[in-house]
Amino acid sequence: MSLSSTEYDAGVDEFVKAGLTAAPSDIIAPPRVAESPVQFECKVKEIVELGQEGGAGNLIICEVVMVHVNDDVLDDTGKIDQVKIDTVARMGGNWYCRSKDAMFEVPKPLATLGVGVDALPEHARNSEILTGNDLGKLGNIEAIPDRESVIAFAKAEKLPILDIKEKHIRAQELILQGNIMDAWKIILL
Repeated sequence: MSLSSTEYDAGVDEFVKAGLTAAPSDIIAPPRVAESPVQFECKVKEIVELGQEGGAGNLIICEVVMVHVNDDVLDDTGKIDQVKIDTVARMGGNWYCRSKDAMFEVPKPLATLGVGVDALPEHARNSEILTGNDLGKLGNIEAIPDRESVIAFAKAEKLPILDIKEKHIRAQELILQGNIMDAWKIILL
């Protein structure tokens, strides 16, 4: 989600860069984010400018014309289960709040042009261990470590040969420590 706010050049598919899937809408032209458990198709009714200073933004008033809800987030009565949906709220700066796990931070990629989730090897993109948040952090770096630095890292750390699952577990531990570049090196071994 954060990675998709990067100012990529015109023509760059931000769905691909962010590792998300574009799903066709039923009524409106723009696609939806397939991974989102709830999606609204909306028609813009009015745009209200809220000022000229930085951060002022615009208030966009829309008419919801279609709602899509994934059955996996519904309870036995057909209502959205707040624990299952695990909503995320945007706070200030780089901060977000997860309804069931308190707060977490996702750095904004606005100052740099991240390589994107699509730059990761397929085994990492399809990992059963690495989360979407992990992939977003990996995709937010400016340059992928070169082969020489990966080999030097493996020698310095005296790393054994790791299978894919072990690579993902170690990479996730490094991500949790904020060591994104070394997490990349583990994935690229």
